[in-house]
Amino acid sequence: MTDHVSTPGSGGVFVTGTDTGVGKTWVSLGLMAALQAQSWSVVGMKPVSAGCERTPEGLRNEDALLLQRQASVAQPYERVNPVALEPPVAPHIAAAEAGVRIDFARIERAFKKLAASADVCVVEGAGGWLVPLNSRNSIADLVERLALPVVLVVAIRLGCLNHALLTVESIERRELPLVGWVANQLTPAAAPRADENIEALNARIPAPRMATVGYTPTPTVAHFERAFSGQDIHRHLKWITPLERSVR
Repeated sequence: MTDHVSTPGSGGVFVTGTDTGVGKTWVSLGLMAALQAQSWSVVGMKPVSAGCERTPEGLRNEDALLLQRQASVAQPYERVNPVALEPPVAPHIAAAEAGVRIDFARIERAFKKLAASADVCVVEGAGGWLVPLNSRNSIADLVERLALPVVLVVAIRLGCLNHALLTVESIERRELPLVGWVANQLTPAAAPRADENIEALNARIPAPRMATVGYTPTPTVAHFERAFSGQDIHRHLKWITPLERSVR
């Protein structure tokens, strides 16, 4: 558990997933685009990334770059992705190998600057909900520190019920608001009993299903934005209270 938290609802939402590779980045981009289509200004953040590539400008992460490009307001890369790690492994291992300390205070300062520059800051996690960031803390502890409401991305496949419901249970235990979930079809062939699994999750997750994303071999922002079409995104995100712009 963290020893400090921000003001609840401070201009952002955290997108987590049941596992790594479930589509968090594309759901985040689609949510950003859907909000922009409803005249919200939006920025994105990837607080911690592993598997970064060396470039002349420094370490860069593909997901973080996509979030940076989608933003309504230009942001420096180091603010979008304050902790960039090269080894493509779990963040706590990558940080230890690189001799880097994942500093929650630094991440919080970057988040506040991002949130102060737009109506909403969409923050994407790394891996799943309880991925370790150091010897004590996990992604969940970071979300608790930032006091962000949560959107859960569920890959609709065998095992998703257990993974999703365990994640929901952990979010609830920390008394963080789960404001919605997204069903994401990752493979061209539908998962066994996909519709029944989605209905089982509808009945058990105490938050609305915000979108159902069909399979696409070439993900695009437009494809994921369409999954949110017809949704009153403002209704789902009514808990957001943007920070004072003076924090910039």
